[in-house]
Amino acid sequence: MITKPALFLGLAFGLITCSPKTYTKISTGGGPDFFSYKAQQGPAKISAHRGGGDLKGYPENCIESFAYLAKQMPVIIECDIDLTKDSVLVMMHDATLDRTTTGTGKLIDKTLAELAPFRLEDNMGNVTPYKIPTLEQVLNWGKGKVAFTLDVKRNVSFEKVVNMVRKTGMGDYAAIITYNAQDAAKINKLDPNLMISVTIRNRAEYDRLHDLGIPDNRMVAFVGVKEPDAELYQFLHQKGIACILGTLGNLDKQAAAKGDQVYKQFAKNGADIMSTDRPLEVWNAVK
Repeated sequence: MITKPALFLGLAFGLITCSPKTYTKISTGGGPDFFSYKAQQGPAKISAHRGGGDLKGYPENCIESFAYLAKQMPVIIECDIDLTKDSVLVMMHDATLDRTTTGTGKLIDKTLAELAPFRLEDNMGNVTPYKIPTLEQVLNWGKGKVAFTLDVKRNVSFEKVVNMVRKTGMGDYAAIITYNAQDAAKINKLDPNLMISVTIRNRAEYDRLHDLGIPDNRMVAFVGVKEPDAELYQFLHQKGIACILGTLGNLDKQAAAKGDQVYKQFAKNGADIMSTDRPLEVWNAVK
């Protein structure tokens, strides 16, 4: 049975039961209530980088992969948005089709109809039966199941993405990823109610965002791919800003070598959300 938004638990992110045939529940209350920092908020949240493409048979940026993870645990899906020749928003990390699909060439040179025959490949190169999904399909699928952080590729306008988030009614469970203060200000101007994932690795980066009028209660702070100083965690937490630690890459490798208990230490040190290529391992460590 697919859980409806009205039935979301009012408890912390990790206080959840699930079975192989049901989707997990994430939390009641969207927007700042879901994405912001709260003391005593329970286990760290898990963000699956590219939607968890490192599992055999489950490609990145694929609804079937998102669904597989959502049946194992509560999860935030980090996924990538690019544009077709006929201006349809689709899920794709690379500018070309070669690595992740049975197609070849640039995505921007293909219409949505021309993408239809192609199938997604997992990160080991195995062809799957799954198709390239549109952003609209992904957001509609995600209602009541997951939250999203949306990575907008360079040739995609923020306005198109914001409009699609509004159209699908997923504004409370989607944060737009930005990489500089100017883009964050654009998102805030387009929709002051949307959450924004912003890069804050030091006080100067926070000040830049603050000076451009980004409210604290609309920020989710990506603090980098290595652990920041404890003072930065403390500073952001005092402002109610949740912190995303990018364990993808070196920190995931460290955990694989030293043992997954290191994820518990990352959370203890201040990481509220971990963006990872090992979502199942993180969940088993922190739940």
